[in-house]
Amino acid sequence: MAAASPSPERTPEYGAGDIKVLKGLEPVRERPGMYIGSTSSRGLHHLVYEVVDNSIDEAMAGYATWCKVFIHPDDSITVEDNGRGIPVDMHPIEKKTGVEVAMTVLHAGGKFDKNAYKVSGGLHGVGVSVVNALSDTLRVWVKRDGKEHTMSFARGKVTQPLEVVGKAGAKETGTKVWFKPDNTIFTETTRYDYSVLANRLRELAFLIRGVTITLTDERAGEERTETFHAKGGLREFVQFLNSTKKPLHNEVVAIETQKDNLTIELALQYNDSYSETVFSFANNINTHEGGTHLSGFKAALTTVINKYIEKASSLAKKDKDLRLSGEDVREGLAAVLSVKIPNPQFEGQTKTKLGNSEAETAVRTVVNELLWTYLEEHPRVANQIIDKAISAARAREAARKARDLTRKKSALDVGNLPGKLADCSLSDPALCELYLVEGDSAGGSAKQGRKREFQAILPLRGKIINVEKARIDKVLSNEEIRTIITAVGTGYKDEFDLDKARYHKVIIMTDADVDGAHIRTLLLTFFFRQMPELIEAGFIYIAQPPLYRVAKGKEEYYAFTEKEREGFAQRLGNGDSSKVMVQRYKGLGEMNPEQLWKTTMDPETRTMMRVAMEDAVLADQTFTMLMGDEVEPRRVFIEANARFATNVDA
Repeated sequence: MAAASPSPERTPEYGAGDIKVLKGLEPVRERPGMYIGSTSSRGLHHLVYEVVDNSIDEAMAGYATWCKVFIHPDDSITVEDNGRGIPVDMHPIEKKTGVEVAMTVLHAGGKFDKNAYKVSGGLHGVGVSVVNALSDTLRVWVKRDGKEHTMSFARGKVTQPLEVVGKAGAKETGTKVWFKPDNTIFTETTRYDYSVLANRLRELAFLIRGVTITLTDERAGEERTETFHAKGGLREFVQFLNSTKKPLHNEVVAIETQKDNLTIELALQYNDSYSETVFSFANNINTHEGGTHLSGFKAALTTVINKYIEKASSLAKKDKDLRLSGEDVREGLAAVLSVKIPNPQFEGQTKTKLGNSEAETAVRTVVNELLWTYLEEHPRVANQIIDKAISAARAREAARKARDLTRKKSALDVGNLPGKLADCSLSDPALCELYLVEGDSAGGSAKQGRKREFQAILPLRGKIINVEKARIDKVLSNEEIRTIITAVGTGYKDEFDLDKARYHKVIIMTDADVDGAHIRTLLLTFFFRQMPELIEAGFIYIAQPPLYRVAKGKEEYYAFTEKEREGFAQRLGNGDSSKVMVQRYKGLGEMNPEQLWKTTMDPETRTMMRVAMEDAVLADQTFTMLMGDEVEPRRVFIEANARFATNVDA
């Protein structure tokens, strides 16, 4: 008789008592990332956006004309508006005041009542309650019905019930919210970046024509106030986008209409650059990943331009078989598309992609009709746009022929990687890193010092082409660019596929001097214009090699700042720095392989900066200003920021 196999070890009993029930705002504090995306700087700023969104909803509904935001010296925030004020009467079901319900109950708010708001942004009613949950302290003041009320909270719990603290004028209404983020939640930072908030508030002012938004920074040494107001709405937004570029036509083409219960606004103007700058919004939410409304616009734009070419006999004779692609007709395009939709369906918790199918149909129909009419009525503008697109198509065709030729030579064939690439042995992209290294000397040190299993090295010779000033055919004629595209493996522009990335860390490693900074900027410009998805995915990094080696005898330290250098020199010299050797690293090649590994490449000890794109509008303007053809904006920038360049190695 066969022996019985041993019984498996019994697991603890699993019963109803093991199910954890989170009540009120506890889920938010338990899993804050689910509600605000992250607890990093991005999530911290998102708190402000959620409170501001409530004020903006009041403005969209026609009840508020201004919103004021204050950054206080302790990095607490106040948001105030002159809207109707949060209701203070008792909720018939919750048996709590409207203020308490709004501040402590998830999925509660006027946004669920079509009579209160026809359209709204925010987190579908969870916004201000989430801010309350993630704040160390929060206080709200409400003016309405001739009285001023106030209520206080701590980490989402009531500390002072609603009470009347004064009188308000008969027509004086509004809400003021003050909060201080909880540093036990936001452990990375609780410091607000003025420019990040300013760019979002400027964006909202463009989107809500006529509303006045003020941002005031009260922190010591940073005191300033900006007021954002745009009578022209999206027209002014596009003019702002093109402020560092040269427009092809003076007039901004604008469309504003309603279709199938959607409000559709579009403004566009072409410039002489070789890149497109298109932003889309749904209920004032920046849909970074686009969605149905953007797809409808792009499809209609391509259709209308091709239809116009077919109708214009002179153009048809010039390029009889020409059929422009979407990429062609969007070269040099600056456009903003905004839709207001009653029941938006966003893909993902962070709501960066619109999914409503009716939005695509409505936008496509409107743009087809109204843009066609505009071009027929403005033939000069139409011809300028079409000449630009035709030139782009010819360049694209030249690039295709060059690409096909180079693929035959294996330059863009991923199956045949560049000869100078020292690849890694692992094949899992999530574990692999690609170092883009300035110069053969540094490349040699990096190849010798790296861990071959997961670190690949690609030495770059000289400075790559400035893609801000070149069309794609010229870009692809640059050998270093082709080599990078091949090594990364994703393709570029419309052929880009993130799933084909061969590395999940692409690390730019350049010398710590002016030339190194320039090469780094050229590479970042290339990735921003040709492979922005790599930045959005968090795959692009900047290595941080040390500036100094401080040594005495066998003891040595590596310093990344002048302050660190002085500290190490004092420590080693016991007050007499003359006995300490200080070496300034201007080039990576000055470090031997062991030093380069220990300071810059060892995952256990290295410091790297991940490149993020918090604000695409600001990023686009910055790259255009620094790397584009227009000299004057660059001169103004240099004059304004020269004081920060206190120690430049020429």
